[in-house]
Amino acid sequence: MSERRTLFGVELDPLTMDETVARCLAAVRNGGQLEIGVVNAAKLVTMRQDERLARAVAGCDLVLADGQAVVWAGRVLRAPLPERVAGIDLFLRLLAEAEAAGFSVYFLGARQEVLERMLLQVADRFPGLKVAGSRNGYFDDSEQEEIADGIARSGGQLLFLGMTSPKKEIFTAAYGTRTGARVVHGVGGSFDILAGVTKRAPRSWQRLGMEWLYRALQEPRRLGRRYLTTNVAFLLMTARERFRPAPPAAPANRSH
Repeated sequence: MSERRTLFGVELDPLTMDETVARCLAAVRNGGQLEIGVVNAAKLVTMRQDERLARAVAGCDLVLADGQAVVWAGRVLRAPLPERVAGIDLFLRLLAEAEAAGFSVYFLGARQEVLERMLLQVADRFPGLKVAGSRNGYFDDSEQEEIADGIARSGGQLLFLGMTSPKKEIFTAAYGTRTGARVVHGVGGSFDILAGVTKRAPRSWQRLGMEWLYRALQEPRRLGRRYLTTNVAFLLMTARERFRPAPPAAPANRSH
């Protein structure tokens, strides 16, 4: 297994998409459990102020670079990561693999109408997929245990959480094991994209690391200021790490 890379005090797994998918399928087949955390520039910035989020991500079995900026920062800071493993791309790969292997999935998240639209799209794209169950993402913290038990009763082997941070990470940390799912993957706004509520950036924008800008242009009032603030903070974090003075060498012992 590849040695983890440390970036801004966060340990990341230097895996390719294919390696990640293989690890997930092995967990389902062998009765293991994988809780997957993904980080982009905005989340790494937020984790510096949100200790609960930082602990939840650190507790995941796999922590992956979801953002292209994280991959670039890894190169600059000599903690190389092989490629971006975008949460939505991993989500779609795992749906296809689950359909082929006969594994069952559970969807938790989004508004009810968005969830229903997504389920229709999933049924169209993956007609042989076994859907063990689904539930919208609007619930109180007091309901989390009951929801986790419901997922366990469904027998869902792969659990996808279409919720925002830090809600999905905190649910995973507290109740991921209780759900009985072999793979727990927080996919953020992917349900909205599959449902057709929001559009994903074209590949050319993704390659340039400008997916955040494409999203901000769709929702400028909600996301514009947030992305600008976090991206500037991420650049400053990277610059500080890159040019941080090396610690002074310990004085050599002298024998008298």
